[in-house]
Amino acid sequence: MRRERPPLLRPHACRTFALATVLLMAPLAPAAAQDIRGLEVCTAEKQMDRRTACLQANVEFLQQALSKLDRETDAKITAATRDLAAARAEIAMLKSTIEKLGSELAHVKAKGDPPGKK
Repeated sequence: MRRERPPLLRPHACRTFALATVLLMAPLAPAAAQDIRGLEVCTAEKQMDRRTACLQANVEFLQQALSKLDRETDAKITAATRDLAAARAEIAMLKSTIEKLGSELAHVKAKGDPPGKK
């Protein structure tokens, strides 16, 4: 009589597990340095004035990128603030409706059963 391996110890399962582990761990591995689109490598320039101009161009590019991100962030914050204000207004309206319904229910309970019902 042959004993069957547990499902996790089968060769196919082991390969699948190993592949899944590699795929999950890949983003955690240190990545090679990536170039930033728009930046120039200024160390290749031999003349000081060209190197300075290259560095200034990089600084201008980074300032523009930061300004763009600042505008986008401000727009997101403004939209979130509007949504929050609308949600707060809706919550206040719902609270007043609940209070109104609660007072009506208390009034009906205080009144008692109508005389026509048995």
